[in-house]
Amino acid sequence: MNKKTIWITGGSTGIGKALAIKFANEGWNVAISARREQLLEAISNEYENISSFPLDVTNKSNCNEVFNQIINKFQNIDICFFSTGTWDPKKEKDIDVEQIENVFKVNFFGTLNSIKAVEEYFKNKKSGTITIVSSIAGYRGLPNSTGYGPSKSALNNLAESLYFDFGRSNVRICLVSPGFIKTPMTDKNDFKMPFLKTPEYAAEKIYDGLVNKNSFEIHFPKSLTMILKILSFLPNKIYFGLIGKLTKYQKK
Repeated sequence: MNKKTIWITGGSTGIGKALAIKFANEGWNVAISARREQLLEAISNEYENISSFPLDVTNKSNCNEVFNQIINKFQNIDICFFSTGTWDPKKEKDIDVEQIENVFKVNFFGTLNSIKAVEEYFKNKKSGTITIVSSIAGYRGLPNSTGYGPSKSALNNLAESLYFDFGRSNVRICLVSPGFIKTPMTDKNDFKMPFLKTPEYAAEKIYDGLVNKNSFEIHFPKSLTMILKILSFLPNKIYFGLIGKLTKYQKK
């Protein structure tokens, strides 16, 4: 029996790295991609069934090239886990158009480029899973999030749209919405993060959701995400008031 294969972008650190190790330990072939080639090689050297495929997701042709390299090596991809993201809280307190463009270029269009690279393959194969990693920041608007939150909200909408488009070909679209996970990206935050969890915790939840369950969204920790889901249904006036109090936001 041939091993199953997962392709993970954003695989050099954080959730992507932890998930790569989890799948490798479960006996899968794992292809990891990111821009930082040295970090990828260090992981692949440590784990026999993890292979490094450096990638800049903002480069469309590079996405196609790397996808072809992975197919040539493994002959098959069962799950794609597209989790590339960027975030700079210091630049999100004001409207920095160039910064927002860069965030969308990486978070939204980088993910879209990755999906486009595998679209024909999965639709022809008529099976498999494409995973889009979003965030709880995509549920509703938050203070000091002029680029990151909107980019994740766009991914939520994209995942819902693709659910129908790929569903016709029996391909599962899965949305992952993590809460606060301790990664190099969240280390930039200058506020206390409630229910902060480890990348290994996230990897366990994601593995279980992808392999053992079939729901559209994998979100965790539930103690945080369920509160935010309830908040997202509130009328604007109540939502703005509650979030304002929680974040100590005040009108000038």
